[in-house]
Amino acid sequence: MSQLNDILRTAIQNKASDVHMNVGLPPLFRVHTVLKASDFPIMTSEGILRILKEMINEKRIAAFEDLRDSDFSYEIPGVGRFRVNAHYQRNTIALSFRTINDKVRHIEELFLPDIVNKLTYLPRGLVLLTGATGCGKSTTLAAMIDAINKREFCHIITIEDPIEYAFLSNKCTIEQREIGSDCPSFASGLRHALRQDPDVIFVGEMRDLETTSAAITAAETGHLVFSTLHTNNAPQTIERIIDIYPSDQQNQIRSMLANTLQAVISQTLFRRTDQPGMIPALEIMLCTPAVRNCIRENRIFEIANVIETSRALGMQTLDSSIKQLYVNGHVSRDDAVSMAAHPEKLERALVA
Repeated sequence: MSQLNDILRTAIQNKASDVHMNVGLPPLFRVHTVLKASDFPIMTSEGILRILKEMINEKRIAAFEDLRDSDFSYEIPGVGRFRVNAHYQRNTIALSFRTINDKVRHIEELFLPDIVNKLTYLPRGLVLLTGATGCGKSTTLAAMIDAINKREFCHIITIEDPIEYAFLSNKCTIEQREIGSDCPSFASGLRHALRQDPDVIFVGEMRDLETTSAAITAAETGHLVFSTLHTNNAPQTIERIIDIYPSDQQNQIRSMLANTLQAVISQTLFRRTDQPGMIPALEIMLCTPAVRNCIRENRIFEIANVIETSRALGMQTLDSSIKQLYVNGHVSRDDAVSMAAHPEKLERALVA
């Protein structure tokens, strides 16, 4: 067995979410948010280069040397799949691995509210999952796509960098395209996807103007589009999308976004105190007429109040979700308060 596979197999056995390889240190495992040194030997420059060459071909090695960064996926059959980033730090190669669960988990297994499943029944529109890196966006979206796959007869196209969960077509026909090997960019893959008769499109990330514009156009033309952004809440997400556009186009994009956006789910991941593992807290914004008017009329600051007062419709604030996790004994008080949107307000609510 190669050193690489030995390290990654051990990481899976230890339930590590991430593995870091740096010159001068042993491989590091992140287990339930805590980074720990493994028992493997200290990594050398030669050893890390050898590991990199096990995973990608000479062409991609050359591109990596030129760009100094590379994203790709790696699989050990029967063990698991990994999202990999190779990069340089202090003029040496470093590797970061994110473990990807072979098994797509059900929405119910992830402790997600019922409204998340209801969003998979939408016929069209844009649904965004947001949050920091490592907050479980990919896992939640995989569960949503899997729910459609088990229920509907339709065509799903995913555009990812790299492919994370490998889906097996069930009732749906699923095509997965990876940036770099199957298509050159998100924007290109999305633009061509519109000519491939999709019903559902998953875009790994809306990172630039061209991709964002293509995703909104796809939603506007009758497709259900899922994507992600690295934002913390719904108002920030909407502002980020609008700010991508030049100022002379922002009124037009507000109108388009008001018409196409269906929901924003902002996710934060907590370490559980009742058992080993992680559990999500979610802010959920649904595009009701009130929310659409706020977007169209540039009153984004009012959206937080709409979410707060629309619980009966399935919306919820992050802090209300965190409070429920604490009341149910899933998370610690310190974690609940420290990760709240309004820590002092939540602390008072927990006392009450």
